[in-house]
Amino acid sequence: MEFPLPEAARRYVAKHLYDDPAQLALQARRYPSLPIPELVRQIQARQKARLKVPAWADNPDLIFPPALSVEQASSARTAAFKASLVTGQRLVDLTGGFGVDVAHFAEQIPEVHYVERNAALADVVRFNLTHLGVSNVHYHTADAVNFLRNTPDTFDWIYLDPARRDTAARKIFRLQDCEPDVLRLLPLLLHKGRRVLLKTSPMLDIEQALQELRQVRQVWVVAVDNECKEVLYELGPEPAVDPERHTVNLLRTGEQQEFRLNRAREARAVSRYAEPQGYLYEPNVAVLKAGGFRSVGTAFELLKLHQHSHLYTSDVLRPSFPGRIFRILAVERYDAPALKAHLGPEARAHVTTRNFPDTVAEFRHRTGIREGGSIYLFATTNLEGKLMILVCEKL
Repeated sequence: MEFPLPEAARRYVAKHLYDDPAQLALQARRYPSLPIPELVRQIQARQKARLKVPAWADNPDLIFPPALSVEQASSARTAAFKASLVTGQRLVDLTGGFGVDVAHFAEQIPEVHYVERNAALADVVRFNLTHLGVSNVHYHTADAVNFLRNTPDTFDWIYLDPARRDTAARKIFRLQDCEPDVLRLLPLLLHKGRRVLLKTSPMLDIEQALQELRQVRQVWVVAVDNECKEVLYELGPEPAVDPERHTVNLLRTGEQQEFRLNRAREARAVSRYAEPQGYLYEPNVAVLKAGGFRSVGTAFELLKLHQHSHLYTSDVLRPSFPGRIFRILAVERYDAPALKAHLGPEARAHVTTRNFPDTVAEFRHRTGIREGGSIYLFATTNLEGKLMILVCEKL
């Protein structure tokens, strides 16, 4: 692969950037002078990068690795958030990958080291970051463990995002199954770094991770537009007895919803219950992943609809609540005609089920209500154990 792409290859990529890669591969004979298979891979990788790193996807001068490396990379938004957590003079990213995290770390830290065992991928990242004007990154083609063992340096921060796919490319999430094995590597990590920032799968149970890692100082649960993307653990020589859990939901508006909790505050929180009032509150996924089932309600003086619903209500609006807020228009029984009376002729609504016997698909099949519209229906259970549907509009 030539760095940079020849002009004819660049024109081909730009012309077909939004086309179906499978169809492009079938048309390779039309362009005998171009390396079509490689250019199709470039197009496919750029398409996958568009949502994660749009500025890179739109840059015609950059080179893209195979699509899997793009899939495994952080998004620009989560990378920028991680960079906001670190300070100091020297940082090493032991699992450099596509370099999105490194590029953002380099905006905060004067000396950044990129470690990647895939030499071809490391060459791509070096070319891209140099083209982007990132000049404070040192590149190492090495295995993370060997790099740590052989480097004489110590670091203010060590960052790693262990590979979470097995030899059959299946997704895994247990710490001991990832590569590298953080649990075995932990003594060396803490010897070489004042602080360690570890990224794990959202699937990994936080309580299990705290028990296995033991050296955790604090935790961040990071969501993007209410989709949980990653959980970050700060490790250090002086772990917290009850690590603070920071929940962050990064919104497309540029704002972010934040909430903090720990086990002690969650255990002390006592929920109060009530029937639906003027407003409905649904915590974002980061709060729920962190285990904030009671403390989020008490912190904002909200009343819970049911012990197992994790939906809250109030008569007074709490606009800073970390989640979605709705105005309750009506409370209906589980009855199609009664619900459709609120929806207009197209019978469209957004549906959420919480502590409810039917799934969203089953609810739609039973009522005939289609997706869309401006009305939100929350199918849940009241304090008496009876099914109810909250007809809402989003604030």
